[in-house]
Amino acid sequence: MEAKRELLDLLLSDARQSTEDIARQLGVDAATVEELVDELEAEGAIRGYQAVVDWNNVDEEHVRAEVELNVELDRETGYEDIAQRIARFPEVASLRLISGSYDFAVDVEGDSMHDVSNFVSEQIAPIPEVTQTVTHFVMTTYKERGVYFGDGDDDDRLAVSP
Repeated sequence: MEAKRELLDLLLSDARQSTEDIARQLGVDAATVEELVDELEAEGAIRGYQAVVDWNNVDEEHVRAEVELNVELDRETGYEDIAQRIARFPEVASLRLISGSYDFAVDVEGDSMHDVSNFVSEQIAPIPEVTQTVTHFVMTTYKERGVYFGDGDDDDRLAVSP
């Protein structure tokens, strides 16, 4: 249903909008929006609501790394089995099976580079099916989940002088 897709797009851009504002944008009543949200949650399409945080503007230390994992499967172990083992760790912010030169992309978060590197070396690397890890520490985030972290004062208009 097209209304569900439009609702998802609105929630992705700003999940804090009121039901009434969303209803106005979709051209439906608030009760319909509530029903659609309930359906999407029941279907598992909406799994949660989260803030997009610019950690550079927070006083506490926060480190993020993107870790590439290569794995070797055997007859008893599949990608899903490995994913379930890795996803259970609270340090794992996201986990994806991908195509390309490695198998899994893992976003790991911690309080320091030391914490993240220890987690990867002590918890992820020892998993028997994991054959290689490559850790890339995130130095600066410019855009996260569609939100640009610039100052917002960019004025691209050209100056006009007499």
